[in-house]
Amino acid sequence: MPAKPPPKPAAATKNKEAAKAAKQEARAASKQRRAQVLEAFTIQRREDKVLLPLMIGVFLGITAVAFGVGFVFGQQWISLPLGVTLGVFGAILIFGRRVQRNVFAKAEGQPGAAAWALENLRGGWKVTPAVAGTTQLDAVHRAIGRPGVVLVAEGAPHRLKPLLAQEKKRVARLIGDVPIYDVTVGSGENQVPLAKLPRHLAKLPRNVEKAQIAVLENKLAILATRGAAMPKGPMPPGAKMRNVQRTVRRR
Repeated sequence: MPAKPPPKPAAATKNKEAAKAAKQEARAASKQRRAQVLEAFTIQRREDKVLLPLMIGVFLGITAVAFGVGFVFGQQWISLPLGVTLGVFGAILIFGRRVQRNVFAKAEGQPGAAAWALENLRGGWKVTPAVAGTTQLDAVHRAIGRPGVVLVAEGAPHRLKPLLAQEKKRVARLIGDVPIYDVTVGSGENQVPLAKLPRHLAKLPRNVEKAQIAVLENKLAILATRGAAMPKGPMPPGAKMRNVQRTVRRR
């Protein structure tokens, strides 16, 4: 009789099960992302009547240009797939930007909007919301990144000025020569609109190395948070502020 094959090691079986579980999780996450994108597209198209014609126009325009350039050199059937691919990317880019602009427009002027924008920054920023604030829900948020320390304020300018000055002094005592920037979010003079805040921070010079960001965060962690109890994201239009203000006064 032929010899029975040796049993598979337990470790190999566990590895296969783990790999299978990882694939299932990846498929589920991908399906969820597609559902979220589709939902965002449906909502945006309902609110933005120009979205679909604009995306189609960008797609057709880029594809036509690529086909035309290829036609000049007698390679139109080679350049056509490239044009289609670039057209799809262009349409997706338009969709993403218009969704982002819509979201920022809805959040503009709401308490907590600046903190929400900071927490969605890319590039390894370390954000601490509401490090200083008032009972009127003015707030100063702290972001640590390659430029150094950035204090982002939202609220009434006349109340934010002393808050920013006080917070700058507290931070400067702990970080030495690391640059400190201050930004006031708003639509007034010398203010940065909420939608332009990520771009404004991205343009700041890079003064510190990535490894220093964690060191700065640890140094500033000892500063007690004395700010207002700001919501984690923008409050919905028409939301009652009474409960939030009561919480602030108790602090």
